[in-house]
Amino acid sequence: MTDFAPHRARKRFGQNFLHDQGVINRILRAVHPQADQHLVEIGPGQGAITAGLLSSGARLDVVELDRDLHPVLLAQFGHNPQFQLHKGDALKFDFSTLEDDERPLRVVGNLPYNISTPLMFHLLNQATHIRDMHFMLQKEVVQRLAAGVGDNHYGRLGIMVQYHCQVEHLFDVGSGAFSPAPKVDSAIVRLTPHHQLPHPASDPRQLEIVVREAFNQRRKTLRNTLKRLLSAQIIEEEGIDPGLRPEQVDLAGFVRLANRLGKADNNEQTL
Repeated sequence: MTDFAPHRARKRFGQNFLHDQGVINRILRAVHPQADQHLVEIGPGQGAITAGLLSSGARLDVVELDRDLHPVLLAQFGHNPQFQLHKGDALKFDFSTLEDDERPLRVVGNLPYNISTPLMFHLLNQATHIRDMHFMLQKEVVQRLAAGVGDNHYGRLGIMVQYHCQVEHLFDVGSGAFSPAPKVDSAIVRLTPHHQLPHPASDPRQLEIVVREAFNQRRKTLRNTLKRLLSAQIIEEEGIDPGLRPEQVDLAGFVRLANRLGKADNNEQTL
């Protein structure tokens, strides 16, 4: 077996390697991989979770950007016919290319904090190929993802992710579980794409516009934050009090406003 010098975590990749075996086992129990499944691990690092995923007998594709980790991963797992290493940036990776049979992908990853949000949306754009996702993220990000109406953490990120999938905040992970230890705590979240959207928007881009505008000044009322897009009368016609603050409006309400905005735009184009 080839010996490698210890790999030093790189700041530019946002690397914090998980070493707490108790946490690793808890993540594996949450994912509960099965032999007939197709898993994808993003940023396997030094393989802390990789070994457990492979031991299930499942097929496992891993995507790793750090070239210094490629020989380490291949030395540990390259002999396993169920293992496949993809060298590259997960933000640019087309995950749909991995689905070569009827099995939807199950995605797992300890995501660097600096790319977690864009990477989640990159994956949600390919959600038709994905069964579920289990991510280690900054605890505050998971709180924002899972927040409901009236919660201090409720906002643009949670609404847009909940539009696409069910969000479950599974458990928290202290900074001591990593090397080097980050300055913040982490948490594990499960994202399960909806088979059918519970509140489909006519155009999701309009939903993004409305939600972004509403939360740009979250302490103001909808009457003020959305005045460039929708009048107070139109907001009221959709069954929403224009005197509410954005954190008091649920996903279904924002979808109604987005659909109304889409109708207004279409009417302008036909004039």
